[in-house]
Amino acid sequence: MASNPTATLTSLLRGSTIEDHEEVLKAANAVLKSSKINPEALHTRVVALLKLDRFNDALRALDDGGDKLAETCVLEKAYALYKTGQLAEAEKLAQGANTRGLKHVAAQVAYRAEKFEDAARLYKELSSEAMAIEGEENDLRINSSAADAQLEWQGNGDKVETSRKKPSREDLEAFETSYNAACGCIARGDLGAGSVLLKRARDLCEALDELSDEEKRAEVLPIMVQQAFVFTKLGKLEEAEALQKMINIADVPEPPSRVIAQNNALAATTNTDNPFMTQRIFDSVPNLSHTEKHFEHQASILQRNRYTIDLQAQKYPGVSKSTSSAILKSPSPTISPYISSLSVLNAAAHAKSETGKARLKSILPLLEKRPNDVGLILVVVQLYLLINNPGPAISLLETFFRRLEESTTPADQDVRYAPGLVALIISLYRLSGRKSPIKTELGKAASYWRKKSKPSLSLLRAAGTSLLESSNPDDLSAAGEIFSSLRSQDPNDRTAIAGYVASYATSDFSKVSSNLDKLTPVSRLISGIDAAALEEAGVPTLPAPSALTSKKRSLDEKDKEKPVPVKKKKISKSKMPKDFEEGKKMDPERWLPLRDRSTYRPKGKKGKKKAMEMTQGGVVKEEESLELAGGAGTVKVEKAGGPGGAGKAKKKKGKK
Repeated sequence: MASNPTATLTSLLRGSTIEDHEEVLKAANAVLKSSKINPEALHTRVVALLKLDRFNDALRALDDGGDKLAETCVLEKAYALYKTGQLAEAEKLAQGANTRGLKHVAAQVAYRAEKFEDAARLYKELSSEAMAIEGEENDLRINSSAADAQLEWQGNGDKVETSRKKPSREDLEAFETSYNAACGCIARGDLGAGSVLLKRARDLCEALDELSDEEKRAEVLPIMVQQAFVFTKLGKLEEAEALQKMINIADVPEPPSRVIAQNNALAATTNTDNPFMTQRIFDSVPNLSHTEKHFEHQASILQRNRYTIDLQAQKYPGVSKSTSSAILKSPSPTISPYISSLSVLNAAAHAKSETGKARLKSILPLLEKRPNDVGLILVVVQLYLLINNPGPAISLLETFFRRLEESTTPADQDVRYAPGLVALIISLYRLSGRKSPIKTELGKAASYWRKKSKPSLSLLRAAGTSLLESSNPDDLSAAGEIFSSLRSQDPNDRTAIAGYVASYATSDFSKVSSNLDKLTPVSRLISGIDAAALEEAGVPTLPAPSALTSKKRSLDEKDKEKPVPVKKKKISKSKMPKDFEEGKKMDPERWLPLRDRSTYRPKGKKGKKKAMEMTQGGVVKEEESLELAGGAGTVKVEKAGGPGGAGKAKKKKGKK
């Protein structure tokens, strides 16, 4: 007698140790052959397909099951949409989730859609609630730390809680949390701490007993790739090279990690003699599927590296055209790191490996076409500084700032008072010795950011410190307001407390007297100073500045200078005479016409007679002046020759 498929399915589902999802799927399909609308069998088939990673088949099964099954399997459908890369549909389905499982899916969808702030918020909500299953707390800690690390990579580190930036003891107990904490440190630029945490993550992973050797290798390889990157950034090239030799890129399990490993290996190598071979290796990585795409900050770095390799291969027109297209599609002005880096590459493509002023001359016409391109402006400023000419760089930034101040768009104002640009112009002012504009610029920037809900704390600290250098009561009052707003952001900020006390110490001491205990005692600050040794050493005297002298050299200095030997100019063979010999003195009259040279000897009677009449070697005719009658003046006549010779006139014979 044949067994009942429904009873078989029920017995399978009741088993507590079932791990063969193929058997469950076969049982569910057998039930559906006899009863196509069996809700339990339909649901079981969907779950079995998800367990077998057949997500597209699961979506088709959900569509075949009708609306009733879709209402029952909201979690399953959202998960299948997430795994197939349909993030918008999955987010819409999981929006406003009221079940714990659906919240997990919603957090994963937000993470993959690079909405890391939403993901961190959902994980925080889940962590505050009671845990439903065993091991969920550890998973939440891992995923939450991953969201924090991605916020740091994204440039939104200010949205991570300060208490979570420093790794806790729990983070050091699992290799996943240690790895995520290391990524957060690397994103913040703390490479030393990142290197230590990566070593901790690798040691923990290799010490696990529940993983097989293959599973350990699959987990350790991405950690090693990150270690090699950190060693390269720290300048430990030998350690990085040794680690790269231990990494077989083909063994890296995930294709996105494999691409990054290949990229880092090329970046760390010092043999770049053949850019075309580098380009070939770079393009040899596998193409990623729709569900394996890199995050935006990773994809942007890989794209920039591709453009860099193209520039090394002298593919200037292609890089120029591609980067220009991306720049023109983005809003302008913008402080996006990716767009700014594209502007730098675009400028390099137009410069075509030129250097010095020639490079600047080829890039300046681009600035006329894109006057609000922040990346291009930064390139021009840097080129001016390389030729020791900060004046035009300051003028360029000031003109750009005035143009933005006249705009009424809020986004333009955010660019105008971007902390990085403000810091740049202040550095240029200091380089040029201009102190007065620094306080004005910091005051304007601080006034703007104090109105924002999330101000730039570093800029406010710099503005307050600059105002404290003034003795003007208005400036000190403004500094006090700035430090007061900083204290409202973080009451334990010691810098803000010290600035607040310094602002009102001379004008209203009673207002700050209660805060003195929060500062470091003076005795502790001077505990390492030997006052007796300082007194015995005396007061150091600085050398007096030399009097300003004229830039022009005096005559004595000119006389003392040794004559600079004149460098002989090489003459081409076509301009040399036929009989030229090295070391032989040339005829100084060689440039004169032949008849004007001292060695010229004319031929024939007429020529000899003419030569005799010339002053050079010829007879000089004597002249005398005769006065005319009546005082009419004088006239020069040739003096008659003596007796004999050529001057004697012959008598003519008369007719007989």
